[in-house]
Amino acid sequence: VNVTSNTTEHVNFLHFKIPFGKKKYSSQFNQRPRILLSLVTARSKQRPTTRDDLAVRRAADAAAAIMTSPASTSSWFSGLTRASSSSMAGGVSSAPASASVPDAPAAAAKAVVAAAGGRRKQLQGTLFKYGPKSAQVAFKTGDFNHQVIFIGGLTDGLLATDYLEPLSLALEVEKWSLVQPLLSSSYTGYGISSLEQDALELDQLISYLINKENSEGVILLGHSTGCQDIVHYMKTNFACSKAVSGVILQAPVSDREYRATLPETAEMIDLAAKMISEGRGMDLMPREANPDAPITAYRFHSLCSYMGDDDMFSSDLSEDQLRQRLGHMSTTQCQQQQQQQSLFVPSKFG
Repeated sequence: VNVTSNTTEHVNFLHFKIPFGKKKYSSQFNQRPRILLSLVTARSKQRPTTRDDLAVRRAADAAAAIMTSPASTSSWFSGLTRASSSSMAGGVSSAPASASVPDAPAAAAKAVVAAAGGRRKQLQGTLFKYGPKSAQVAFKTGDFNHQVIFIGGLTDGLLATDYLEPLSLALEVEKWSLVQPLLSSSYTGYGISSLEQDALELDQLISYLINKENSEGVILLGHSTGCQDIVHYMKTNFACSKAVSGVILQAPVSDREYRATLPETAEMIDLAAKMISEGRGMDLMPREANPDAPITAYRFHSLCSYMGDDDMFSSDLSEDQLRQRLGHMSTTQCQQQQQQQSLFVPSKFG
């Protein structure tokens, strides 16, 4: 795993180059991975038969025209998945993109929505339960045998990012469904959950899709801290993980490096470590440790401590540590995507 750090006026971020056999895929993506070629660029040759089909096809064509313009070297699908939500847990604003650089992903998203009739924050689909817990529901758009499963970050739930609506329309053209699950960790539940719990529930969801929806394969799309869920899930070797044909890590983030900017973090890490050593890892931390949601000593330590379970994308991890955390992804078709609007860690970490 080769890691380099790029620093801008506002933020710094990582470029990962993860070897896959003789090939290497990086966040630059001069060549698109086969996973996206098979998912996106294999356009159907059948003409649409309904007005809705035609609207969706026009939406995808509009996005494709923008994303293949000279201002962009990525596919329109890559552009859509790079466009992240405008905020994240902790209230840290994303850095503004330079006005001189055309924002092709944002333009593509607007083109898709405009061509589809101007809808915003509205999807039509099926809401279903995939597990026994009240939180274990998922929303699916499209009724196809292949699914892209979106896993959001801390505090995320349904419609977590601006690109999900145009993405669902574009996937429909390619005969793929978009699935947005709620996990026990969704919204304010992240503090009393864990990567392991998320992985178990993700496996339940995929099992449901296989057994109830006749799924023929899924792609996992993670946003922000949702990328950690996917990396952890692919390491579990759960039975249904074999159904994952590819992974997209969109805007992976170092929660630890962000938390390190807060004055109370160091003291709270020490308290969390003490509670864990006393066998109280599942007890709640004081409110000041995480004002937005209740959080256990274990989860706080996982998110905030050096080499905690959630610490996968920090800029100070060595190559050996990155290999330990990410090396198992070498057996999976994987794409990592990042752009300036996705970055939240101050440049002091450069």
